[in-house]
Amino acid sequence: MNNTIFLFFYSLAHKSNIFDNIVIFSAVYFPYIVVVSAILFLLFHHEIFDAVNPYKAFLQKKKEIIMVFFSGALAWTATYVLKHLFALSRPFDVWNSVKPLFSETGYTFPSGHATFYMALAVAVFFLNKKVGSLFIIFAFIIGVARIIGGVHFPFDIIGGFALGTLVSFICRSLYSSSYR
Repeated sequence: MNNTIFLFFYSLAHKSNIFDNIVIFSAVYFPYIVVVSAILFLLFHHEIFDAVNPYKAFLQKKKEIIMVFFSGALAWTATYVLKHLFALSRPFDVWNSVKPLFSETGYTFPSGHATFYMALAVAVFFLNKKVGSLFIIFAFIIGVARIIGGVHFPFDIIGGFALGTLVSFICRSLYSSSYR
């Protein structure tokens, strides 16, 4: 089933330069925009820049800000460890007929991008449900683009989403317990 779903999404690639460029943008460049957007959201959401003393305002909200980015960093680290434990090949390594839209190296499971961006999205969701939902959609777009681009199987992305969500819940639990 993993292969069938991959082949369905991958079949969308290499048919239109415009679509391929949208996929490449979504998988390679859009993630940077998401990180910058998360930083800006955290700073403006907490009205740090509008405060009389921005440094003091930042110190008051730093635990929430750190929780969001610690979730992403811990998720990325867990992904690195799991990739080396499972050592699964990428689709273009499994099938010679798969020509990825962009270059990628290393093992495939779980997807580091899917894990990091879902961890970030869920952590933001804990702070603001509306904005967090938007970031979850962003994570979904990045994950699907990486399947269409031929560098991940669906199972890699789903595993990354699950791991990212789990890490964010753990970080939130640790964050909440630090206020008890």
